[in-house]
Amino acid sequence: MKSCVRNSLQLLAVSASLMCTAPLYAGNIFVSGHDADFHAISGNTLGAQHLIQQSLFFARNGNTAPILFVQSNTSNIALGDHLDSQLGLIASGYSAGNTAGNHYVTVNATTFSTTNLSLYSAIFVPSDHGGTLTGNDLRALDNRAPDIISYLNGGGGLVAFAEDGVHQPATPGPEPALFGFLPFLVSATGLSQGESGFTLSPFGASLGLTLSDINNNFSHNFFTGTGEMTPVDFDGAGRIITLGFSGSITPIGVVPEPETYAMLLSGLGLLGFVTRRNRQKSA
Repeated sequence: MKSCVRNSLQLLAVSASLMCTAPLYAGNIFVSGHDADFHAISGNTLGAQHLIQQSLFFARNGNTAPILFVQSNTSNIALGDHLDSQLGLIASGYSAGNTAGNHYVTVNATTFSTTNLSLYSAIFVPSDHGGTLTGNDLRALDNRAPDIISYLNGGGGLVAFAEDGVHQPATPGPEPALFGFLPFLVSATGLSQGESGFTLSPFGASLGLTLSDINNNFSHNFFTGTGEMTPVDFDGAGRIITLGFSGSITPIGVVPEPETYAMLLSGLGLLGFVTRRNRQKSA
């Protein structure tokens, strides 16, 4: 009995030590099945523009450095049902520039591989179905997944819109994983549907979003695995369309919030008490 308690105590102590090395409330993440970059210039434009504005406001978290916009080309437009994501960003009130404010800097798949992410307030990843994210762009993002996670844990932000694989393919293959730059979101599932009866979670409403922002356009994927991120909105069938999170992440999901640390430390204290009691009884 004493050996079991002692081993459990040691395991929890090691876990607490490792967990407490992670920074709290680091970066802000917003990932969505909406292709707001398309609909900011087609459809319910005001709703889509507001979705872009509020998602970036959340992701940037007060940081006024420019946004990093990933776009190699507009070749997706030739597929049909795609528009230039940059025009959607411009329609939402952002302009090209490398100075503070609502400005963005564009990088392609090649230059992204060596870009210093810390110079930017947020990474803006356009949709692949509706927007201009190509397979090569997605591969470039996925290849830097560890760097992106470090950037987020250092206080950076990320906004990424719909990914269902309808894009110009990567060359050469194979195709990169959808949302592979956040490895715990590989369970995103493609589904193109009109937005009707979509609802906000309390967290989504707290971001300043409204029902008109998430209805009357189209979405192209939902999430079946969240990595413990928080749902922002749901479709009419209750499937998660958008996720958000403020804090630290790992390749397998988010880092527990402070309440979890408190519970863990309480558990350590309780186990320590039990251990001392058992020693006293043995004596």
